[in-house]
Amino acid sequence: MEQTARSKVRLPHFFAKLLEMVIFVGPAMIAIATFVGVPFLMCIYYSFFKWNGIDKNPTFIGIENYIRLFTDDIFKGALNYTFVYCISVVIIVNAIAILFAVLIEEISFGKSFFRTAFYIPNVISLIVIGFVWKFIFGRVFSGLYDLTGSGVFDISWLGDPHWAVITTVFVTIWQSLGFYMIIYIAGLQTVPPELNEAASLDGANAVKRFFAVTLPMIMPAITFCLFHSISSTLKMFELIFSLTGGGPGTSTTPVALDIYNTAFSNNMLGYGSAKSVVLFFIVALITVVQISYFKGKEVQS
Repeated sequence: MEQTARSKVRLPHFFAKLLEMVIFVGPAMIAIATFVGVPFLMCIYYSFFKWNGIDKNPTFIGIENYIRLFTDDIFKGALNYTFVYCISVVIIVNAIAILFAVLIEEISFGKSFFRTAFYIPNVISLIVIGFVWKFIFGRVFSGLYDLTGSGVFDISWLGDPHWAVITTVFVTIWQSLGFYMIIYIAGLQTVPPELNEAASLDGANAVKRFFAVTLPMIMPAITFCLFHSISSTLKMFELIFSLTGGGPGTSTTPVALDIYNTAFSNNMLGYGSAKSVVLFFIVALITVVQISYFKGKEVQS
């Protein structure tokens, strides 16, 4: 009897909490399902069809679009560039961001200025940044070469396939560095100073303290920054579209841009949908493995 009475008391409270969750979370869930979930399911559906996006009756072709991917040299080249671009950006930008975060936290003046200065590029549109740097590498560098005669300004940064790859990596690092640096600064501020003081008393120098104490303690920040940088670079489109357009040739064409060209320039929405599904599973697999691995490191630390 007592147990029944308690359950009757708790039941309205449960429904009240459920109603509260539905009121606050429901609209967001409906919006996500409408604008993300439904298009994603439609993308999977149309990946099994030959469709140009206009015909009312797409032709069902099964997994032919997926089989075609294995013989598509442009797609394989896009995958190769995407992985090179992703690995380069992720390693360099996180290493530099941690270094700059440590240096800024060590200085006693100008912290707000440096944080703001580095973060400003992150609030500018990627399309705008691409066009700005395209102008710099073209017109500005040409003018600087006429003034100085330096060979650095005479390099075809956007016209040579090898230099164009380096250019896209450099501009991406320049744009995103401030964001990751701020995350690492926030992580550094959570490290108890007593730990570093104790390590210092034990004779550990600054480098040893960083790797033995600081780095393990900011592992949650590293996990987030790696996840964000990996997923962002694997899906990168706007910056490269406005900076190089995927050229010269297809040397800087990422998978996202190849999907755009396939679906909207070549009017092969079925084949483009298949490429989108493959990209989704690549991003999902890599991010799940990365998060699982570094979450384990957080527990150990």
